[in-house]
Parts: sequence; C-alpha cells; structure tokens
Amino acid sequence: MSEMRPSAEGLRELPLAGASLLLDEHVWSAAQADALFTALHTEIPWQTLRLRIFGREIAAPRLACWIGDADAVYTYSRTRFEPQPWTPTTTRLRRELHARLGIDFNSVLANLYRDGRDSMGWHSDDEPELGNEPVIASLSFGAVRSFRLRTRSVPRRSLTLELASGSLLLMAGRTQALYEHALPRRMRVSEPRINLTFRRIVVQPNRAP
Repeated sequence: MSEMRPSAEGLRELPLAGASLLLDEHVWSAAQADALFTALHTEIPWQTLRLRIFGREIAAPRLACWIGDADAVYTYSRTRFEPQPWTPTTTRLRRELHARLGIDFNSVLANLYRDGRDSMGWHSDDEPELGNEPVIASLSFGAVRSFRLRTRSVPRRSLTLELASGSLLLMAGRTQALYEHALPRRMRVSEPRINLTFRRIVVQPNRAP
C-alpha cells in the first residue's frame, strides 16, 4: 500500500474568514482507504466514552479511543483521558503526516461512527493542552459524512463539507478560536466511518511537590 504524498502539494485552502482550513480530498485511493479502514477498525480498542455534559454523565454517541505518547494526557468534557499505545496503522499514519506536513503529532483521537445515527455535537478543540492555535489533521475513512463549521459569534456563518473516504482536512491558526464544528446525524447513512484527528498535546513539565 503506497504512502501519503510527502509534501503539502494538493492541499487547497477553503474560504472561511479568519480561519486556516486546508483540504485534500484524494490523499488515498478508494482501495487504499478501504484497507486503512479495515486495519484501524481491527487494531484500535474501541470503547464508549462517558462524558459530563451540563452536570450529567452520558455515553458519547459513537465509539472512540485516545491514542498517543505516554505523557499525552488529555482532558475533554471534564473527563481525563490516558492515552492508549500507538497501533501499527496509527504509527504509520503519524509518520506520513510528519513527512508531509513537518509536524510531530504526539496523539490522535480516533472516532468510530457506526452508522448515521452516531454523531458529534457542536464544539471547538480549544482545550489548554492543545495550545493557543492548535494544528489538527483530520483523516476520514469509510462513509461520506457532512462536517459542519459555524462561527462562535452571533449572527452565525456556516460551512458544510462532505468529507470523503481517504481525505485530509487540516485545521490551524484561529480556526478553533473562531469556529465550532460538528458531525450531525444522517439517518440515511448505513455504513460506518472512522475519523482520526491527530493533535499535539503541550506536555507540561512535572513540578516538584
């Protein structure tokens, strides 16, 4: 299976005021994307995450796994996530992203949307561990799903992308500060989708007691 092209060539900038949003819809062929989906689906220890929303603990409407270096601890929705070890395929993809983008990602959030009933609500990836202007590389495999962005201010402006299997979406700069994003339900979608969002956690040095 051939690797991702080791350059930024092919990434096109999307029109989103104040944001840095780049998309390559054809990083992998259909056959390569299918093989990656199968490998990721098999290797990753998927689980149902428990999140705290408005003071209540609920099950996230998708399966997920936080993977990364041992010190890449992440807190989301008041829940602390200790990273699972890198799998062979996530390790390979991490190396390919470094070759193409020059970024040494130390973690990845893997989400498995089993069908169109699984979803992700509106949010921004603006946790302190990600730094002020995080760079997030989002890889999609499987069913095509609608990825929506909207301004955090009112009145809202929005953008909808149909993320194909084998695509790479790069979010950087002020994107998280200015915009929220979501993956809404699509009841007519019966096939699964895997999304990987590679990130760099800013690891804090240990303090003496």
